[in-house]
Order: sequence, then structure tokens, then C-alpha cells
Amino acid sequence: MRLAMLAAWALLLILALIPLLRRYRLPGATGRVGNDELVKDPVCQTYVVRSRAVSRETASGLRHFCSAECAGRFRG
Repeated sequence: MRLAMLAAWALLLILALIPLLRRYRLPGATGRVGNDELVKDPVCQTYVVRSRAVSRETASGLRHFCSAECAGRFRG
């Protein structure tokens, strides 16, 4: 019986602390990733992080590629 009560108190304590831990942020952390979202390469159909992608302005707008080779092969 004591073990069940101890487990119940531990569970309640954990459930009470979860919202507090979710609000805690490290100093300097904004919680945002910025431009590091995945973009799809229109040539080879792979996904690449936007900050590492090769970007080219085309007639249809700004496109992102996984490499300079794919950017060179793009037609459209």
C-alpha cells in the first residue's frame, strides 16, 4: 500500500512540474528555428535545410536547390 501511495505522489509531482519545465528556456534561446525549414529541390526531389540551400531567382520566383549542380540543371 505504501508503494502505491509513493507512486501516486511521484506521479502528481511530475505532472505538476511538466508545465513549469516547458516554460523554462535557456538564456539566449528564442524557441524559433528561423529560416532552417526544409525546402524541396525541384530537380532531384530531395529536401534540404533552407539556410544551406543554393538559391536561384527564376521566372517563377525564388527556388532552392540542394547543390549548384541541381541549380544548373533546372529548367523552368
